Amino acid sequence: MSVFLFNPLMSGYLLILIFFIGACMGSFINCAQIRLSSRSGSIFGRSECPSCGHRLGVLDLIPVLSWIFLGGKCRYCKAKISARYLAVEVIFGLAYAGLLARFGLSLLTLEYIILFTVILAEALSDISTLTVPDRLHIAACAVFLVFLPAHDNLLNRLFSGILGAVIYGAALLVLSLIADKIYKKDTLGGADIKLVAVLGLFFGPVRMLLVLILSSVLGLLAALIFKAGLGKEFPFIPSITLAAYICALFADPIINWYLGLFSLGHIH
Repeated sequence: MSVFLFNPLMSGYLLILIFFIGACMGSFINCAQIRLSSRSGSIFGRSECPSCGHRLGVLDLIPVLSWIFLGGKCRYCKAKISARYLAVEVIFGLAYAGLLARFGLSLLTLEYIILFTVILAEALSDISTLTVPDRLHIAACAVFLVFLPAHDNLLNRLFSGILGAVIYGAALLVLSLIADKIYKKDTLGGADIKLVAVLGLFFGPVRMLLVLILSSVLGLLAALIFKAGLGKEFPFIPSITLAAYICALFADPIINWYLGLFSLGHIH
């Protein structure tokens, strides 16, 4: 059911609510990733200011709003707090709200929310440490299996998913091995290949091709910008994640528009 079938007040409330749920999840995953990468202990411990170590209260931990109202500074020592915290919370919030706006109150929305929570966590990990734990890929595969019965044609969904995973995962692996031989260095990380294979489960052979084309364009742009501006390379998984999100929302209209140019019909 589309959220826009409700009155405007209720629609706005639902979108704001899901935005803050996403921001809360983004805040948790961001803090957990930072703690794990710095080996600072349990991910469930009380939050502290990274500068003065003061334990943060409820008013310091409201997603998005606390950072804005405190001016990006610690309430206690006035040290600057990285804008990464705000950026991650906003990205997660917008991702959740976009999915709800596109797919409404449905199991598909829930499936995509969980999927993109996992792969956004992968993108954060790749940006911070250039590594992605295999357990995140496994979690994404689990999402596919758990929600498989929710789709109308279960067998078709399963076959299409496996085909997409095998075709693109294998193709990217072969291309990576060839490129490694030519350039005599690692050209594509194993985590990139695994993520493409996992996303093939969800998007199938046709839509996954669009994901790869778009992620390649985004990855090239990101590489050029970061190389020119910062003098360093940018990991590929964030580009794959953004491409997958765009395709989750708009793949069918884009593909149908393209096929319509040649009068080849539509996908369903």
